[in-house]
Amino acid sequence: MRNLCTEAPTIMPSAVAEQQARRRAIAQLLEHNTIVRQAELVQLLRAAGVHATQSSVSRDLKDMGAAKLNSGYSLPELHRDDNEQQLKAVAEFVRDIRTAGPNLLVVLTAIGAAQRVALTLDRLDWPEIVATLSGDDTIFIATTGAAPQRRLRSRLNEKLRKATS
Repeated sequence: MRNLCTEAPTIMPSAVAEQQARRRAIAQLLEHNTIVRQAELVQLLRAAGVHATQSSVSRDLKDMGAAKLNSGYSLPELHRDDNEQQLKAVAEFVRDIRTAGPNLLVVLTAIGAAQRVALTLDRLDWPEIVATLSGDDTIFIATTGAAPQRRLRSRLNEKLRKATS
């Protein structure tokens, strides 16, 4: 009889490898094509011999930080070492930054861009940011207190202003 409490769980390397291959293919397709609908992306993936369903593509796009813009899906720039470049890549999507209480900033973005902007903010690794939570066009940023909230709002406004000028 198997002891399920002491045995290591079985990892399905084929599923992980399949997901990684699909995500690499998605990144390449989005880089070289204008894709407005997930169904288009599923068709292109299948044509390239990559197994994909609408639900797997939807999950991949979300996990990859893709934003759906009027011009189609777009992935965030992945220059982890260059904070200025990251902010420049998403600055055009930020509409407003507001305070909500002493520990919360609310960032309003273009429709469909909040996850991409939040991912960029998370990657900045700024000490004022405790966590981000994003929806479709709104991001909540938790800060460590009122003073860090003010610093963060000022810092974001300054960096975003520079990026768009």
